[in-house]
Amino acid sequence: MSTSTESGVQVTDNPERSRYDAALDGSQVGFAQYRFHGETIVFTHTEVADEFEGRGFSGKLAAGALDDARRQSLDVVPLCPFIAGYIARHPEYEEGLAPDYVDARAAAAAAA
Repeated sequence: MSTSTESGVQVTDNPERSRYDAALDGSQVGFAQYRFHGETIVFTHTEVADEFEGRGFSGKLAAGALDDARRQSLDVVPLCPFIAGYIARHPEYEEGLAPDYVDARAAAAAAA
């Protein structure tokens, strides 16, 4: 189990529930759901409790989850729109994208 703390937010991998949990002072803030395909982590859904929205917690959750995926040398597929958008706004995480995902994204952009 991996944990990162940034600005009081603790992001913890919860493999039993297939998600990263974010907590602030022991209170659940949100989670980023995932599933594995070999050495690829597929992010499927991110959620932050209403009372914590607009305070940057979802970004801290995304960064913590992506940093942990990087530490584990996992390829990332961001099916979750929030995680995909976070990566688009933080290109330092693009190097971790799964090659097949990058190819499919490029093909879709060329076809549009």
